[in-house]
Amino acid sequence: MPRRTLAFRLAAAAAGAALTLTLTSCAQGAPALTGGDNASSASSASSASDVHDGADTRFAQAMIVHHEGAIVMAGLAAQEATTPEVRALAEGISQAQGPEIELMTGWLQAWGEDVEASMPGMDHDGMDMGGMTMDGLTQEEAMADLDGLTGPDVDRRFLELMIAHHEGAITMAEQELAEGTDADALQLASTIIDDQSTEITTMQDLLAGL
Repeated sequence: MPRRTLAFRLAAAAAGAALTLTLTSCAQGAPALTGGDNASSASSASSASDVHDGADTRFAQAMIVHHEGAIVMAGLAAQEATTPEVRALAEGISQAQGPEIELMTGWLQAWGEDVEASMPGMDHDGMDMGGMTMDGLTQEEAMADLDGLTGPDVDRRFLELMIAHHEGAITMAEQELAEGTDADALQLASTIIDDQSTEITTMQDLLAGL
């Protein structure tokens, strides 16, 4: 089966993100997360606290974009990776982060905040957005890098990039823990740190075995 072009992948990702926002705008509730015990206990958007601050808003806006990028990369790896372990990991990342996007979208709607933040540089209002790059690459550059590879090189580069991507998410979550006030957002930030730290260890082990 011929490999899809990068333009097609990015267009499909954009369409998927738009569908997610359309669906979540129709219902304030969001399904429980599946990333672990902490995630499954996170409150739905319908019970989101009115006590939130700018850090909570920036965290949700930025993490939605960050998760969308991870899902695009994972979708490529799930199709193109050569080892079942890497394909399974990629599928798991997509399944865990999709519900988190819906949850954060519901919070922003309940708070009366914009779902989409201003994107240039993504360093708005004090949010440390260094986590939006991977090995110094933007999302588009990372996808172009991955899309040009075949065979085991896909597995290796995906793991390298996703480790860096997860490290960026952890940095963003740590900033939320330091500056945020909303209980649900703080709980999700803690869950992201725990779950993605575990996945980093798994990816490092897989990378060492390639």
